[in-house]
Amino acid sequence: MLKHIGNYLKSKWSIRLLFVFYLLAGFNHFINPTFYLPLIPPYLPYPEIINWISGVIEIVVAFGVLISKSRKIASFVILAMLIAFIPSHVYFIQTGSCVDDGLCVPQWIGWLRLIIIHPLLLLWAWKAGTSLK
Repeated sequence: MLKHIGNYLKSKWSIRLLFVFYLLAGFNHFINPTFYLPLIPPYLPYPEIINWISGVIEIVVAFGVLISKSRKIASFVILAMLIAFIPSHVYFIQTGSCVDDGLCVPQWIGWLRLIIIHPLLLLWAWKAGTSLK
């Protein structure tokens, strides 16, 4: 079963879904910055610039995964970006999975996001980067 999942994560449909996922996420940084800004830990300087750069990178890598010649590089950039986002996930959990005037969810969802969803996104990017399709 794991082999089938790995093969699906390399498929054309998975690559297209990865494109849509990061394209929408990237544009959302500009459309709804108030969602992201409270999630940026206060010890990081210039949260507006961090949000803007994150959005630009997500849009660029979205297009990068569509092109087979740039897919591997785009996937590695996604991996690096996801690793760079880990402090935000930890900060969100430290705040009780609730930020002022922002996202509030049960704390178990914060943990689920960090321990399950984030590694799945890393796996998805990794497998997409190994796709030759």
